[in-house]
Amino acid sequence: MSETSRRKFLAATGAGMAGVAVVGVAGGTADAATTRHKNAATEPVVAYVPEPRAGVLHLMVGEHEAIVEDHDLVARILNAAGGQ
Repeated sequence: MSETSRRKFLAATGAGMAGVAVVGVAGGTADAATTRHKNAATEPVVAYVPEPRAGVLHLMVGEHEAIVEDHDLVARILNAAGGQ
């Protein structure tokens, strides 16, 4: 992803992702809490699900992008965002 398109993407989705983050935190339960690893991200993270059925999550972390296949995590994000 080019730097220009990443900036546009981040600007366009920033407010929406903040809303998703608030919904996700508010909807969490105490037993769902996970301890962060010592090497966990410390920069802002933006999650993007281009195709919900594929179960693939794109994470933009600072200047880097990580692609993760995790059907359960994608389902939880979509549920928190009100996706169907």
